[in-house]
Amino acid sequence: MTGHADASRYSSQGAKGAFGDNLAATFHLKQSEHVSTGCSGDNVFAITRLRSDTGIPDRTTRVPSEAALLVSVAILPVPLRAYELWIDGKAIDLPYIPSFRTNVVDLQSDPVCWVGAGFDYVHYHVPRAALDEIARDHGIEPVGSYKFVQGEHDIVLAQLTKCVLPLIGSRDWTNSLALDQFSLILGAHVLKTYAGHPPLRVKKKGGLSPWQGRRAAEMIRENLEGNIRLSDMARECGLSVSHFTRAFRNSFGKSPYRWLLERRIDHAKALLTTGDLPIADIAIRSGFSDQAAFTRAFGRVVGDSPGRWKRAVTSKA
Repeated sequence: MTGHADASRYSSQGAKGAFGDNLAATFHLKQSEHVSTGCSGDNVFAITRLRSDTGIPDRTTRVPSEAALLVSVAILPVPLRAYELWIDGKAIDLPYIPSFRTNVVDLQSDPVCWVGAGFDYVHYHVPRAALDEIARDHGIEPVGSYKFVQGEHDIVLAQLTKCVLPLIGSRDWTNSLALDQFSLILGAHVLKTYAGHPPLRVKKKGGLSPWQGRRAAEMIRENLEGNIRLSDMARECGLSVSHFTRAFRNSFGKSPYRWLLERRIDHAKALLTTGDLPIADIAIRSGFSDQAAFTRAFGRVVGDSPGRWKRAVTSKA
């Protein structure tokens, strides 16, 4: 199995819950690839990738009961009879599970499993408190129970997982805003798909008030390196995290993370045109983890590389 330390600003060292190296230990593995962020008080949203070439020698150890869901997506197919599962002590009949199929398990149901073949899974640790907050913001009551599924063909979760796969454990996803936003997107989908509710309706359609917009923009500009949380900005504006995120998009026409990314690129452009700093230094000064991350982001926003953009601009001066 391969593994990396936690790549997010929120460290899972000492944090309790079925994610990160805690989850790896239940599978008799020594380490994991994971990212995590705090949400809804002391709760943690986390993404953990567990891999093994041979399976595990015995059943997983029991995880402590907690008010959270473990939403898992198989990267590799799971052969028939190579995977066994027990919920509340009862054996569950399991199908063959193709790649990118979804399992949803309540972590208060005493789940125990055994996998007798090589596997590769991405596990999302989704606290109920975070789902309850999203529910309340959409005008519905918190959910008592969620649908238990194994091998579900969930196209949305499959696509989200394919997008996030390269970022788990990498240096590219060190920004809390990006992970916070991802947790909201995934949480809303889980609530809509597995809670038995009709489609979520948007309760609050307005944008931020002028003072809220100014304060949010100020906080982002003061934290180009990314050391800011959606919860910090929402609290400053007196809103829930999901309401703030939607209101910000209505006011600015883009997500908080995209707006932060564009402010970083603006700062980088100014440095590119006013001096001879190496691009690697400009990347760090603009809040990026390294030159490669900066170049990728610059290309997405501007449509060109930093070097070519600088040459084009300076040649016109």
